[in-house]
Amino acid sequence: MYHSANALSRIMTKISDEEFGAIGLSSSHAFLLMTVNEKQGIQPTEISEQMQLTPSTVTRLVEKMEYRGYLKRESMGRSTEVYSTDAGLELQARLKEIWQGLYKRYTTVLGKEAAEQLTTDIYTASQKLE
Repeated sequence: MYHSANALSRIMTKISDEEFGAIGLSSSHAFLLMTVNEKQGIQPTEISEQMQLTPSTVTRLVEKMEYRGYLKRESMGRSTEVYSTDAGLELQARLKEIWQGLYKRYTTVLGKEAAEQLTTDIYTASQKLE
């Protein structure tokens, strides 16, 4: 299972990076931006949980997106909140379009039912193993 899961992850990352590369983003940066666009003022801890990434990885991703002008951080007392800039919000429609293209790309190969079942099975397994 370990080898199979890693192989699938590498393939899906490659496909996803190809799709989101059309707008100059990696899949991780695109998913981060979609997450923040959907919940302005989100804290990095919540981003870490949603994306299942370490806090240090989220910090690096946010810093890069902040440098590129898509996100901004604001300190609120002892916590930090992450917001989209106007440029980040303007990409949301395109991000969703690419997300749909990614979905179509892998469901064309796997079949819709098989892709949905695989997604459910992988999610269930990850929740149980965590």
